[in-house]
Amino acid sequence: MKELVFTNGKTLPVGTMYGIGQNYDKHAREMGSSLQRGEKIIFIKPSSSYVPDGGTLILPKISSEVHHEVELVVVIGRECKNINKEDAWDCIAGFGVGIDATLRDLQKYAKEKGLPWAIAKGFRTSAPISKIVPVENFERNKNDFEFELMINGETRQIGNSIDMIYSVGELIEFLSSIYDLQPGDIIFSGTPEGVGKLKDGDKLYANLKGFVDLKITTESEK
Repeated sequence: MKELVFTNGKTLPVGTMYGIGQNYDKHAREMGSSLQRGEKIIFIKPSSSYVPDGGTLILPKISSEVHHEVELVVVIGRECKNINKEDAWDCIAGFGVGIDATLRDLQKYAKEKGLPWAIAKGFRTSAPISKIVPVENFERNKNDFEFELMINGETRQIGNSIDMIYSVGELIEFLSSIYDLQPGDIIFSGTPEGVGKLKDGDKLYANLKGFVDLKITTESEK
């Protein structure tokens, strides 16, 4: 069983990962989105996608275009069903930074054909996640998490959760109206602009500024 590790040494089994598509305006524009306010893109990654800090993201043979998407990650700490956004903070166990690796060529094909994104988003090792900082370490209802991604020492993405179209509270409210969120479930809350292609041997450094880092290397599938 894969486990999330918290910075205080506690652990939680990795649950369902809920991904939020196009939750930053500039990224939505770079993806050519035509979504209207109120529409949401939700996808799911299995627990087998999880990679801890220091691990390896395997670039699969089935794709020639694996993209990085750095994101604020939210970990659920208790069962949550039909939660109002004002009470969402009470559902959270902690925060981290993660990379939603995406097979962009397969995703593009799926979009064109009206097919699911399961392979493009849920392949093994597609969800590197840092250690999780306990929610008690943050000011309640904090909404200005800064994060960034560097690859081989070059800054590729910079974001702040204050720019999200849907806040963490709104995401929990929406997801918990459809799913029974469980301890260890994870929300990838969306990526800012600047996504791009990964290659074999890349060294990724993601940072939730002031709180926690994530170091990952890439390797082509043998």
